[in-house]
Amino acid sequence: MLTFEEKLKIIESFPALTRHHVSLGRVNFHYEGSVMDKQIVVYRLHPNGNGFVYAGMISEEYPMDAKGMVNIRNFSEQELRHIIQQSIDSLSEAEPFTETWVNREEQTLSLVHDFDLWNVYAGDMLDGTFETYRSAADHLQQEGFVRLADKEKE
Repeated sequence: MLTFEEKLKIIESFPALTRHHVSLGRVNFHYEGSVMDKQIVVYRLHPNGNGFVYAGMISEEYPMDAKGMVNIRNFSEQELRHIIQQSIDSLSEAEPFTETWVNREEQTLSLVHDFDLWNVYAGDMLDGTFETYRSAADHLQQEGFVRLADKEKE
């Protein structure tokens, strides 16, 4: 596990992030250039090494809480750099996040994050709207769809 100081050094290597001190020696890092209302990328980094990174708009499966925060307590340097960069990128997107899902019959659906909602489209037709990525992904999986990127790995 990385120490608090090691995590600080890694996080501070991202020039887009601004450090903000909070209570009990904890530190937040904000991304002021966010195109979303959300600006906190690193949340409550504690001197004991515990802390969180916002991953609510990242398509990879990280165990996260209801606010989209991932606990980084046991992350390696590479994992920490990767999730922070993904978080910054997700808050920087001028274009909506889009992901393609496919089923066994090669039918495709698009999952699009737009205006704080997750919409599933069949071509131009809206198929469903969800409040979180996880609920949209669960729905797609229950309907027999997998992410195209995951299918290509097989």
